[in-house]
Order: sequence, then structure tokens, then C-alpha cells
Amino acid sequence: MARSWISSKASSPEFEAFATAISRRRGTGRAATRGHSNPDFAPDSIAAARPILRRSLPRCLRAVYGAALLCLASAGVHAATQERPDDELRQILIEAAHSTDSFNDRFDAEVWLTDMARRLDKKVSDPEERLLILKTAHYEATRADLPPELVLAVIDIESNFDRFAISHAGARGLMQVMPFWLDEIGRPNDDLFDIRTNLRLGCTILRHYLDREKGDKTRALARYNGSVGKTWYPQRVFKSLARRWYRQ
Repeated sequence: MARSWISSKASSPEFEAFATAISRRRGTGRAATRGHSNPDFAPDSIAAARPILRRSLPRCLRAVYGAALLCLASAGVHAATQERPDDELRQILIEAAHSTDSFNDRFDAEVWLTDMARRLDKKVSDPEERLLILKTAHYEATRADLPPELVLAVIDIESNFDRFAISHAGARGLMQVMPFWLDEIGRPNDDLFDIRTNLRLGCTILRHYLDREKGDKTRALARYNGSVGKTWYPQRVFKSLARRWYRQ
């Protein structure tokens, strides 16, 4: 029976389409769709494959291929560090999470927002979401004494500006913050997909690592990514900063 099922499905258009999608996984390149590094496995491609699975695979294999699709969908999304915070960072995060100060809409910030909004429009189509991301990133970066452009470059590499991105390790949101941070600061019910919450924690963590590394951006970024001692991640951030998010 198993052989006859494979034989019949192997010749079906649905199965061939699915096999073609899997074979394209070998390709490389940045996807225009947010949160994915391979255009063949942007969300539309994954969504198209799901009904193929339901029609073409027996129940015993659906879970296996479903898990495979989930892994492919999260490809290109980086996880921030999984290192547990020390007492100093835990206290900093607690204070940051309870801060209620608001964005100061200065003239230079307005100029910055207008400039960056044009650069971001291809990645975030919704103008309200785009403005909220930029406004929050500018404020949280300034609050943490970070260059706002650097924060945008980190977001670019971490999630490709997909606020709902989830990495294979479980990191969430724009700056790919691990959920355990919420438990560490006593706020387990906070939403890491919320733009303000995610950027508040992400910027605070990055600032702490910069202080810990005495201003060494390469080491601080590597620590943020959980790849201390390696330079591939900082170099990707610096490349994004130079190409897209530089200040004019």
C-alpha cells in the first residue's frame, strides 16, 4: 500500500509542486518578503505549500513535513543571545520596563523620521506601522544612548522588520528578544511582539553589552547575537548600516 501511495502521489501536480518548492530551498538571496532570507520560502510560498500537504500526504507524514515547513519559514531569522542576565542587567531591564517617559518630537527627529520612512517603505508597507517602528526605534535608541541607525541595522538583520518574526530558538519580534527575559524581570505577561516592548528590551540589552565591552561595537553585537568571539554577525550589521541606514 505504501508503494502504491508514493507512486500515485509522485505523479500528481500537487506533489510535484511541493517537491519543486523543496528543491528551491537550495537557493540563496535576500527575500523581499519580511523576515525571510530566501525568496522561495517567503510566507506566501509556505502558505501555498500547506494545502498541498493536506491533500498529498498521509496523516503519519503530515506532522513531519509540517515541522520541516516551519523550520524553512523561520530561515534567516536570527536569535538574539540566550545568555541569562546577570544581576546588573536584570535591574536595568526592570527599570526600563517600568519607565513611562514618552517620545520627544524634536525637529531633528522629524527630519530623521521623514528620511528613514522613505528607506523603509519597501520593507513595511503599512505607513502607520512603519512610522510607529521608526518613532519607537528613534526614541528607544536615544534613551539607551545608541545611534538610532545602528538599531535599525540590528532590526534589519534580526527580523527584516517583521514584528511577528520567531527564530528557530524561539526569539521574538523586531529585535529577536528571547522570552526568558520577561521572566527574569518579573513581567511574564508582556508581549514581545509589541513594538514598544520589544525595542525597549532590545535596546536596553544592547546598551548593556556595549558598556560591558567598553564601547567595542563588534564584541557587543556578537554578544547580543550570542556569537562572542566571531565577527560574521557584527559584519552583517555594519554592512546593513553602511548600505541602507547611514545618516545623510
